[in-house]
Amino acid sequence: MCTSIVEIAAAEGMAKRGDDWFDLNTTVVSYDHARHALLDDAITIDFINTELPAGARAAVELSLESAKALQTALTKAIEEAEAEEAERAAAIAQQRLAKVQAA
Repeated sequence: MCTSIVEIAAAEGMAKRGDDWFDLNTTVVSYDHARHALLDDAITIDFINTELPAGARAAVELSLESAKALQTALTKAIEEAEAEEAERAAAIAQQRLAKVQAA
């Protein structure tokens, strides 16, 4: 049974296939029959560039449990990165204010 579960998101970054890196512009996440993993169904994540030939693709097939663990890890990393970016922005703002006050 096909699930027809597909989510598409814009992407900015790079992916590697073999020895070649390529720009990303799209991420496709789906839940359907596994094609390669020894699973009945899998969360599949495709990192692609729709402007390049079909070979410009990096993909993974994960069990639901692995996908949940990945989601948790991504959430934690994103939260930590956002906190670090906020600290960096505050430090830059403080430096600018100090320069203005010194002038």
